[in-house]
Formats: sequence, structure tokens, C-alpha cells
Amino acid sequence: MVIGSGRSGTSMVAGTLSGAGYFMGDRMMSSTSINTKGYFESKNVEAINEDILSKVVPPRPKGILGNLFKDRPTRYQRWLARVPVGKRIDCPEDIASRIETLTERQPFCFKDPRFCYTLPAWKPFLKDTVFLCVFRHPAATASSIMKVHSKHKYLYSLSMNFERAVEIWTLMYQHIIQTHSKEGKWLFVHYDQVLSDQGLDRIEEFIDGTVDRSFPDKALASVEANQPISSKAREIYSQLCSIADYQEVTP
Repeated sequence: MVIGSGRSGTSMVAGTLSGAGYFMGDRMMSSTSINTKGYFESKNVEAINEDILSKVVPPRPKGILGNLFKDRPTRYQRWLARVPVGKRIDCPEDIASRIETLTERQPFCFKDPRFCYTLPAWKPFLKDTVFLCVFRHPAATASSIMKVHSKHKYLYSLSMNFERAVEIWTLMYQHIIQTHSKEGKWLFVHYDQVLSDQGLDRIEEFIDGTVDRSFPDKALASVEANQPISSKAREIYSQLCSIADYQEVTP
């Protein structure tokens, strides 16, 4: 399972694994001008996670009243949801059967930023599964989220700003650190580490397999990370860097 906030390098990592024989899901997302090399994300996996989150994330009222709640994501916007840490994630029987059907096709490799919240619903079906968490500086991620938001029409109805994007990043990795990673075998890697042979060596050792070393592209990595972020985001980022044994390079 490849897990991390959207715009943090999960597509890059999943791309290194795409030729390794894993089932990555049906109805794969097409590449876009934002992700020219592809997302390696199944629309079926997305739909399951959207249905799980629809029972957790407050709905946006219909009609004119909805204009007052444009910060609440609707269908397929929930990769930008804000779910409080400790929120219970249930898995109704009909959703559980869909997860079971997908996870029966082994070996699999699934990737979706919504896993940052929905992983507890999937855990009962993840036998002998390892978890690869990818992250980058929250300011870089937030800046990239803002870029995506400005270019994709399906996101136009969702209110977004830099501070809110940082909050999303923070909540997602809080869930991972404080809840999800307490169980199972985990590897944490910084985006920049994936661009190095040493980082790819770590991933290969972790999955006991081979990655496509030609896939990561340093030319696609340039995102500014110089805007101020919250103290909580700095704290979480520091924890992630420590876990990943990554030393931030400062100019």
C-alpha cells in the first residue's frame, strides 16, 4: 500500500512499482497535464474510499445554502477532506465486500491519498501487506495542491487556500503517525529520497522486489516550499523526517 497526502510523491513511488507485476486496480486514472507520467490510481479504489468518507465527512447542503459550506468536499473531492484524528472509520458490509474482491487479486499495490483516513476499513483484508508512506515538505505539497485546484474543473466548487491545504497535509500524516503506523510493517520515505539510488535501495529492500529506477524524474520535482506553515505542520514534518532518517537540506 502506497500512502501519503496527494501531491506528495505517491504517484512517483507507485510508478516505480507499476512494472513489477502488481495488480494496481481496474479503471486506472489517466495522466493529466499535472501528472504527465500517470497517477497509478484505480478509480475503483477511489470510489470505495469516497463511499467510506461520505459517511464521515459532513455533506455540503444542496442549493444556495451550499455556498456557505464550500469548504466541504463533495464526490471525488474527498482526497482534500479534513478528518479529525480519532474519528471512527466504519466499513459497512457492502463496502467490505468490494474491498475483499479487490484484495483477492494478489499480489496487489494500491495507492490513494484517501488511505490516510480510510486505512482502518481496509486493514482486515490486508494480510502480509506492507505500507510505504511517502511525504514531502508541507509547503511544497500545499503549493502543488493549489496548482491542481486552479487547473481541474472538478475542484472549482471546493473552497481552498494555502493554509487549508497545509491543514489537510497535517491531518493526513497525523492519522498515519498516531494511528495507522502503530500496526504493520512501515517504511517512511521523503520525496527527495526517492530521487536517489539510496532511497530506491531502501524501497527495494523493504518490498523484497525491484523498482523501476528510471521512473523518478528530478525535472518534475521543482515546487517552492518557502511559505510559512503552522507549528503543528512543522512538528509533524520533523517527526516524519526523523522516522525516514532524512536530513532537510536548507539553502
